Amino acid sequence: MAASGKTGIKKGTGEISVMEKFLIFIKHNLKPLWKIIELGNGLLFSLFYKPGLIRQLPEVFCEFAKPPFTYRKLKLPDATSLCSLIAEQPPSDLEYFHPHGFDLKSITKQFKNRSFLMMGAFDKEKMVGYFFLRFFANRDCFVGRLIDKDYRGKGIGQVMNNIMYETAWRIDFRCLSTISRDNIAVMRAHAKNPTMIVRKELKDNYLLVEFVREAKVPGLTVALGQPDRID
Repeated sequence: MAASGKTGIKKGTGEISVMEKFLIFIKHNLKPLWKIIELGNGLLFSLFYKPGLIRQLPEVFCEFAKPPFTYRKLKLPDATSLCSLIAEQPPSDLEYFHPHGFDLKSITKQFKNRSFLMMGAFDKEKMVGYFFLRFFANRDCFVGRLIDKDYRGKGIGQVMNNIMYETAWRIDFRCLSTISRDNIAVMRAHAKNPTMIVRKELKDNYLLVEFVREAKVPGLTVALGQPDRID
């Protein structure tokens, strides 16, 4: 796999499993089957891994959240605020961000997904950021985030990254994301992240990447970035 040139992102040494290839194919090509898989996956995750997540999450928030903003798990009453946050962003900022539907009905429905952890960043009562982890029973999870256009460059993204990655790592899940080479701003941000490995090139100019602890890849020069498109 070729490096991404000006962005500084380089290929890692890991391999993508047959199961991961299968899930990626279904996700992008067989939407009805994907919905069935998500239902079963939610049940399995809830039974085997949710208790560990519940134990670890408060510790991660306590350790990595930094003032003046607050960070917490979202609840159903936050659905309207999340809907407003997304609606207030420029359409171009959502071009590569598709974790679920953005209308209130779709967001409310997402709270029922037992394998989807929704979190928010707040400036007092105002939601200024949204980030999430989508867990799979094979111990993989995908991450994504969105920051309000007026609150970028204030360190919120780094805190989000720390919370997402540590949450996954502490319950022994691989932390993955898909990013588009065409998303120049995100690709540049990835060039500064020392824990990212490119696992596979996907169709439509996307990359499958994994965020790992640096200790797992001694001597490997990689680039870290922010999570991007999950749909």
